[in-house]
Amino acid sequence: MIMTRPRSSREWAVALISTVVVSIGGGAAVIQYYSLHEWAVTFYGSLALASLHFTCGLPAWVLVRAWFIYAEKRRDSTLPDLVKEIREASGK
Repeated sequence: MIMTRPRSSREWAVALISTVVVSIGGGAAVIQYYSLHEWAVTFYGSLALASLHFTCGLPAWVLVRAWFIYAEKRRDSTLPDLVKEIREASGK
């Protein structure tokens, strides 16, 4: 995350907030789905859960950064144009 610094403080803030929110929600969902609650009893289990939360947030960072790069390259396009281009690229 730190190796590819965002170009602006706005981009950095959005990426950081998205990462934190997805880390908390995604990590909690994974813990709930796989019933990993008992790991929280031990110190090393708690470390594993913390790293699981961190790992769940990384895709959010990548997606937000990719969106900013995509939108920056098409700065003059309108939002409907961007949505249309994404739909065409995805085959829908």
